[in-house]
Amino acid sequence: MDKKKLENLEVHLKVDEKIYPPKEIVERAWIKDYETVYKKSIEDREVFWSEVAKELEWFEPWDKVLEWEHPYAKWFVNGKTNITYNALDRHIKNGKGDKIAYIYVDEEGNEEKITYKELLEKVEALANGLKSLGLKKGDRVSIYMPNSIEAIASMLACARLGIIHSVVFAGFSEGALRMRIEDAQARAVITATYTKRRGKKIPLLPTVEKTIDGLDNVEKVIVWDRDKEGVAKDRGNKFVDFNSLIEENRGNCPPEIMNAEDPLFILYTSGTTGKPKGVLHTTSGYMVYTYYTAKIVFDLHDEDIYWCTADIGWITGHSYIVYAPLVNGITSVIMEGVPTYPHPGIWWEYVDKYKVNVFYTAPTAIRMLMKYGDEIPAKYDLSSLRILGSVGEPINPEAWHWYYENIGRKRCVIVDTWWQTETGGHIITTIPSYPMKPGKAGKPFFGIEVAIVDKNGEELPPNTVGYLVIKNPWPSMMRNCWGQPERYKKYWTEIKNYYNPDDLASIDEEGYIMIVGRADDVISVAGHRIGTMEVESAIVEHPDVVEAAVIGKPDEVKGERIKAFVILKEGVKPSDELKKEIQKTVREILGPIAIPEEIEFVEKLPKTRSGKIMRRVLRAKELGMEIGDLSTLDD
Repeated sequence: MDKKKLENLEVHLKVDEKIYPPKEIVERAWIKDYETVYKKSIEDREVFWSEVAKELEWFEPWDKVLEWEHPYAKWFVNGKTNITYNALDRHIKNGKGDKIAYIYVDEEGNEEKITYKELLEKVEALANGLKSLGLKKGDRVSIYMPNSIEAIASMLACARLGIIHSVVFAGFSEGALRMRIEDAQARAVITATYTKRRGKKIPLLPTVEKTIDGLDNVEKVIVWDRDKEGVAKDRGNKFVDFNSLIEENRGNCPPEIMNAEDPLFILYTSGTTGKPKGVLHTTSGYMVYTYYTAKIVFDLHDEDIYWCTADIGWITGHSYIVYAPLVNGITSVIMEGVPTYPHPGIWWEYVDKYKVNVFYTAPTAIRMLMKYGDEIPAKYDLSSLRILGSVGEPINPEAWHWYYENIGRKRCVIVDTWWQTETGGHIITTIPSYPMKPGKAGKPFFGIEVAIVDKNGEELPPNTVGYLVIKNPWPSMMRNCWGQPERYKKYWTEIKNYYNPDDLASIDEEGYIMIVGRADDVISVAGHRIGTMEVESAIVEHPDVVEAAVIGKPDEVKGERIKAFVILKEGVKPSDELKKEIQKTVREILGPIAIPEEIEFVEKLPKTRSGKIMRRVLRAKELGMEIGDLSTLDD
């Protein structure tokens, strides 16, 4: 970020607006005095987390809360549990078997409800089915599914058996899916015939078939045949029908006794260099932390109806659609579709219909819905709402106010959450009992110490933009990068011995933190992190392209959009037709989310003497900013 822009930002950071939560929300909040509890959580972190963990059930207690050998942590050492036991069996044992776990809806208003008891039966049958296919603890299974109860049951069936699930967002195309299946060495893939979006059926099975061609590690493909057309039967022994697998394997399936540090899942996230990294999360720390953050931040109570609009293919879906809501024993809405189809009030229609109390979405969606005007949400009764959440990227004050006034009707609390795939759960957030500051995420969650530092790890004064770092381990931190330990270590060694998420932020005199944006070459399109390297590699797959560099440009709705600078092969003439072909190539390899909206053909790219593309130079030129130090520029 150039100096002038930083100075302007620092002036802006000092302009504070404070909005106080309604008295009735403060009175019912789990934590009423943030400062006292926070102090206790820092002074005796292990006692604090031990008390939280005791709210859940364990087959055997832990010997030690934390074992920390920088940069590796073990939490609840030698404790034995199973996350699905806490998510399902525990509630049934406590008489909540008939409580609705999920209300699934699609764009057309089709609805399906499933109780905790019915969900457990489905999960046990599917787990028995996976066992019958020879799958066992420690194996990997890739899941490429729509946002659905079946996808959730697939994740839970894996977790029931200690199989490591690796969910891939169903918007990704063949190249992205293949890389993830191959890297995890998945023995099976669970998929569906299609997903529904904007009134269309978007095929998933053909993508899987092309993806696994030549992949010897994939032994079985389990297909949720949504229209019951017998598609698995037509495709030979490798393909298994999801519905039949459940019907033929009904019956009890005791949960695998999992050690605290046994792996739970791998989820791939874009990085600044090379292929995406497989972030590895383990059982107990992840379970305890996500359970507690959801309970406190969303102020979840037994009778609440909760709706997180994310997709299960992202960490938000893992933590705050699947695991935390179930472990908290509440009823969730889950939707397959988009927020503007069949009309831009569909979300508010469902909030009204299901009397949603807690609603969690992304700033991108809020900005998109703002464009349709205030009169759309005004048509609906949104009086059931109490907590509004924001996730995925910083929410700008304008969108914050629209959300607060038009959706929350000035009587809800907005909790703005900052966290990552790597952190597993919320790290910085407002909680419902203290004042909100529009545009600022809030304060560190309990047990978390953060600082704003320079490149050397020296703390910066208030209202100065620097690197956000986390000083200490926390229960849901990732344990490794799958097969790439050196990439994991980098997080904890780049700036002192702190965890460096590569985000820029500032902290004010009252401890509120504003997230400014990424410090690295990751572009955030509609809250989805996309590595520049991945997009560039896809562009270069086009036969006429020699080299490419991509940058993120500010976008009013999506946060950022992708622009590509492309060098063509000798003799190839630039044309609009060629731009469309390059965009099509990226769509086929990575999916629509990674398509560069702008393509500029160039003769050369700015590089360092060692051959690294200087994307910051391209970004500075494009945005009219100061270019800064060019001492390492080759030409």
